[in-house]
Amino acid sequence: MGALDNPALTVALALLVGAGAQVLGRQTRLPGIVILLVSGVLLGPAGADVVRPASLGDGLELLVGFAVAVILFDGGLNLDIARLRESNRALRRLVTIGALVTAALATVAARVCMGWTWELAALFGALVIVTGPTVISPLVRRLRIEPDTAALLEGEGVLIDPIGALTAFVALEIVLAPDLRHGLLSFSRLGLGLSLGGLLGLACGAGLAWIGRARWLRTDGLERAVTLATVLFLFQGANALVPESGIAAVTVAGIAVRHLHEREHDALREFKEQLTILMIGMLFVLLAASVNPRDVQQLGARGLLTVAALIVIVRPLCVLASTWGTRVDARARVFMAWIGPRGIVAAAVASLFAVRLGESGIAGGEELRALVFLVITATVVTAGLTGGLVARALKLDRARDDGWLILGAHELARCLAHELARDGQRVVLLDRNERDSRRAAAEGFTVIRGNALAQRTLERAAVDTRLGAVALTRSDELNLLFASRCRQRGRLSRLVIARGERDAGVTNDMLEDTGCSVLGGQSFSVPWWVEQLRRGDASVRWWTTIDARGVTGALAPGDAAHQHFVPLLLRRGSTLTPVTGAATLRAGDELALLVNHECLGVVRARMRELGLDERATVQANASYSTVTSACADV
Repeated sequence: MGALDNPALTVALALLVGAGAQVLGRQTRLPGIVILLVSGVLLGPAGADVVRPASLGDGLELLVGFAVAVILFDGGLNLDIARLRESNRALRRLVTIGALVTAALATVAARVCMGWTWELAALFGALVIVTGPTVISPLVRRLRIEPDTAALLEGEGVLIDPIGALTAFVALEIVLAPDLRHGLLSFSRLGLGLSLGGLLGLACGAGLAWIGRARWLRTDGLERAVTLATVLFLFQGANALVPESGIAAVTVAGIAVRHLHEREHDALREFKEQLTILMIGMLFVLLAASVNPRDVQQLGARGLLTVAALIVIVRPLCVLASTWGTRVDARARVFMAWIGPRGIVAAAVASLFAVRLGESGIAGGEELRALVFLVITATVVTAGLTGGLVARALKLDRARDDGWLILGAHELARCLAHELARDGQRVVLLDRNERDSRRAAAEGFTVIRGNALAQRTLERAAVDTRLGAVALTRSDELNLLFASRCRQRGRLSRLVIARGERDAGVTNDMLEDTGCSVLGGQSFSVPWWVEQLRRGDASVRWWTTIDARGVTGALAPGDAAHQHFVPLLLRRGSTLTPVTGAATLRAGDELALLVNHECLGVVRARMRELGLDERATVQANASYSTVTSACADV
């Protein structure tokens, strides 16, 4: 036995290659799963022969089971049922009628195009029922599909996995059954598996949510380890009671945790995302390495014709049958009809089927696995390369760089928002304060109430479509944490926060690590300026740079900066952005300052020294003051 036949080394190599392939996919903007599949084949026994799945023996099936449990639990955590309320009828039909249509038509396609027996064709039809969150979720995020269509596609991917996997295993039992009676008994397992798995998952999810609420059980992050252990036990325990019911159990458990305890969901999500990335990478590399490329090549034109039938005929008819008579928009139907990539569950189950069929002496198992992997590759590549074009043609993609997200709805936040809105930029405010939120809404702004750090709130704010975010709370730590979440979830590059005293908890190193800039390039007191605006003792005034003599950071008159003015916005040409310490004034630039009226004379003198000329802004400031006064009693 060579060194490369070591099972531990095989798993470690698969993890490393899987992580590297996904990094490469992110950098090249190519579908990550395609790179994973190619990597597995190139490094597997048919290529460089450094990743050897055979060394795992029966452990491969165990490893696949544990990894699938984590992946599907994560899929359940990510499923937003609230967003699906308008299209829940379509979702129910997609995972029932749509599944039947797909299974039946795919069976016919395999029978006609491949020339297989009805039994083998039926196994293929059952296997390709599933789309999958491992492919769909990254795709719709990258393409920035409008929320309702994205939620419907993700909902289908999450819920169809357990249904499709159980259906496939029932089909396998029927094919392997010695007589008709045993075959018919297998049908009862489908309903029993879904029912038992759903009940166990709901109970387990409720228990995990209760643990998350019980402070005496929360121990320095150990609840995440407890959750992971519980999910793995749930998966194997359900399978022990009814084979293959564990898939349904962990999916329902994930959904339950998300909707019964949002705080626990947010904490788990970050932990599970990284673990899921590792599991997906490892599984695809191992499963792809177990496929012989010659088996795929031997499919020839028959295989390509079968895949084409799935994409061009089967998927559109599935969507049409499922959404007919529902509220789903016609454009969304067309997009969904084109997007139906298969993922990890299809790959994992196909590999297990190849082994089971081979052990039973039934021919065609390797060919079945090869065709399923061809379907995965073709559907992922098609969706990844053409999905953006189709979404843009149908006008289903969300706008990019669409305005600003501001944390806070108090007077200072609304003051900044009004200036941005006058420039034609869209502004969305986040706040939990009822009074401030009502006033901001009365002034015409879109206001989202809720925990600004929660994933659900950031999704409602469409953080991934924004040009940038500004955090204006009185807590420096909260401002920094919000900016960090916006960078993680929305990949925003323009992050600006208000910072109080320099010796507070947020250091310059923290700002640099997060990629944040300080509003105005200086420290100032948010509560003090909010109070000044509330009393009408401060307003925004504009200056034009005639002769630039310094950077914006030099504008502040010493230690009294927070009592005189705060640089808010800089207009250069047609671009208006918040002022940060990195901005340098040039001739022709326009600068908006929030000015304390008592210090207006001092500020004007300072601006003249720096080569700035005040422009008429009385009308603009009056309009804001009028609106603020009108809302005083709201």
